[in-house]
Amino acid sequence: MPTPGAAVEYPARPVTTVALPLGPCRERDLWTQRGPGGPLLVQRGDEELVAVRVDGSGAVARFPAPWPRGFGGAAVSPDGSLALFAGVHALRAVEPDGTTRWESGHDCWADVVCPVRHSSFAEYADDPGHRGSDGGSAAFSADGKLVWAHVRVHEGGGEEAGERWAVLDAADGAVLGSAGTGTFGAGHHCPHPDPSRMGLSVGQGDEDSPALWGRWDGRTLTFERFDEEVLLAAAPSGERLLTVDTSQAVLRLRDAAGAAAPVRAPRDPWVTDEERILWALEAAFPSEDAIVAATETAGEPRHWLVDARTLAVRGPIGYPVPVSGLPRPAGPGVWSTGSADLSAVHLWALGS
Repeated sequence: MPTPGAAVEYPARPVTTVALPLGPCRERDLWTQRGPGGPLLVQRGDEELVAVRVDGSGAVARFPAPWPRGFGGAAVSPDGSLALFAGVHALRAVEPDGTTRWESGHDCWADVVCPVRHSSFAEYADDPGHRGSDGGSAAFSADGKLVWAHVRVHEGGGEEAGERWAVLDAADGAVLGSAGTGTFGAGHHCPHPDPSRMGLSVGQGDEDSPALWGRWDGRTLTFERFDEEVLLAAAPSGERLLTVDTSQAVLRLRDAAGAAAPVRAPRDPWVTDEERILWALEAAFPSEDAIVAATETAGEPRHWLVDARTLAVRGPIGYPVPVSGLPRPAGPGVWSTGSADLSAVHLWALGS
């Protein structure tokens, strides 16, 4: 094993740095995603969502938010022209001028039993029982033509709640198909370069939390279920998926042939034997050969270069400046981190 003075670091090469348009924020309210002209930086605030094109143009799109960020998640189309807000009672697609393109209602995600099918945010805006409740999640397909959404449904119109995974037309919100998930908890989507594929990880608060790997064939939504796994990222080709088990002990690669050999978190010479080392629940897959993953201990996370074909841990990533947070997907060849002072996002590539 390496010693603190002799560990070989793999250098991260700076690509660009983009200031946060709404100022410092929680990591959960900020993400990067691939777009047709390059990565998009997206930040969610209480009153608006902002998308910045990371291509040197400085183009910015602002979308008024229909409800504060504590009432659900959000997504932006790959071209940055449409924002989708996944709320407690509905999905709403919003144009940059604030116009609602469409809205699709669903049953209430409130933590308390709430069999009411709300027609507006105003009905529960001041109710403590609804504040901080799950809001499901939604994501655009790689071509921006479809919306994948995880929604709540009260079975038979009663108080027994269930969940469905739905595929909608991004142009008008028409529900094209859906399937019951058999889950009970909030989820997050894992995008895929194939518009007909999407991943969904559902956090049920225990070790049986599953990951769903979905396929839309134009008529029917089907999915595979991976129990006790969390989807982290897809390879640029889409041929492989990176997952971590719910105990965060091992990474796995999945493809048509099944799971590859798992890899445990590397021994980190900077931590003590008493500290448990865990793989983080976010990672980037910038190339077919390389994964940038992170481990978490009682201190700061460390980023590692992992061989994407063998899952061998090559060594720690070395950054030329201090960074914060976890590595996140940003498109082919690059990944993102926060700046040390949380005022900007850095994009990185592997050094030559």
